[in-house]
Amino acid sequence: MPRTIHLALHPYGVGGPGQHGLWKDSRVAKNSSIDINYYIQQAQAAEHALFDALIIVDSQFINATYPSHYLNRLEPLTLLSAVATHTRHIGLVGTASSTYNSPFNLARRFASLDHISGGRAGWNVVTSFDTGTSRNYGLDEHLDYATRYGRALESVQVARGLWDSYEDDAFPADVERNIFLDPSKLHALDHEGEHFKVAGPLNISRSPQGQPVIFQAGVSEEGRDLAAQVAEGIYAPGGSLEQAQEYYADIKTRTASYGRNPDHIKIFIHGGPIVAPTDEKARRREREIFEEDNDLDRNLGLLGRSFGAYDFSAHDLDAPFPDVAHLAEKGGRTAAAKIIERAKAENLTLRQLAESANQFRQSPFVGAPETVADTIEKWFEAGTFDGINLAFRTNDELELFVDGVVPLLQKRGLFRTEYEADTLRGNLGLPIPTNRHTNERRLANG
Repeated sequence: MPRTIHLALHPYGVGGPGQHGLWKDSRVAKNSSIDINYYIQQAQAAEHALFDALIIVDSQFINATYPSHYLNRLEPLTLLSAVATHTRHIGLVGTASSTYNSPFNLARRFASLDHISGGRAGWNVVTSFDTGTSRNYGLDEHLDYATRYGRALESVQVARGLWDSYEDDAFPADVERNIFLDPSKLHALDHEGEHFKVAGPLNISRSPQGQPVIFQAGVSEEGRDLAAQVAEGIYAPGGSLEQAQEYYADIKTRTASYGRNPDHIKIFIHGGPIVAPTDEKARRREREIFEEDNDLDRNLGLLGRSFGAYDFSAHDLDAPFPDVAHLAEKGGRTAAAKIIERAKAENLTLRQLAESANQFRQSPFVGAPETVADTIEKWFEAGTFDGINLAFRTNDELELFVDGVVPLLQKRGLFRTEYEADTLRGNLGLPIPTNRHTNERRLANG
């Protein structure tokens, strides 16, 4: 069966990173990020276009420099539970931190969403690089990289063990025999690991897709290894075509090295397409958006996020970039390391680095519908992604992509013309995990 492209939608609300001025657009309701009807409409539009999933990102720390969407937004699983009742096919992927959540609570919440949606839930596993999050959970210090990624791996392992608490036929609900549950098919976990001690069992059965789909966004070595071990979907950094190819090949190779089928991990790159009647109009709009959001204070705040929301405004903007390397280990280490390396190599001041951090970079997915479709096809065939995580500033821009680009991809046989399944796993082409206890029973019985 030929490969086809997967599409996901990531709503911006009133403006995420790189879209700080979006809230000023007259087409954007000022309460979008906390209006459940906004998300329902986004999900229904994406479902009408046969997208695979709606992705809701999250963080648990803010200060006044954060993007407008981050300052005032709904909790992902609450949001997605509401969206689930207004959709039928589209996957519902919520972000939750493995660093600041108990795996038992996460397993129960995502299993509940999986049942509410009929098997369409996904968990985007994050390790929380915002160092200030620790103070919201009673800790003075953010956990270091090794601890956070160790917790993430074990948290997923625990959740998957809990999702197998009941075998698929554990509930005969036989009135004549007075048997609701077959107790031999209920299993405690009794997990004792480096980071967690969880007895189980979980008090909710498996959904039609067996278990929620695990997503992850790994850039660092630890992140890439975690993805290769447990992820079934990845949000990749993108970059140039060559960078995307390198990332794609690396993740697929690492996945195989852990004894997994590389086809069972779907890599989504970020895409913010801008579609217009002509290439010239689309490029002009791209430049206008950049100019609207290019602000020094905003850029300083964005720079600070890689160093644990550090406040760079306290420094002399025209002095050399300050020595803040010690903040990188517990923040966004990979991004911070690149920033420090560039500052040293080019002898940049703080002002120069902040200004250059938001330099105009042309997106590959900008142009007339034919141009955007051509570029998507080129990147897909070059081995850069299995899917694209799409973000649009307004509903109008989403409609331009859906009405202009999607039909071209369908005509070329690159995108579905109907849903293949009612579950997220089914539409992503992922297998239903066999319940470990059912499998053990089968092996024992020969």
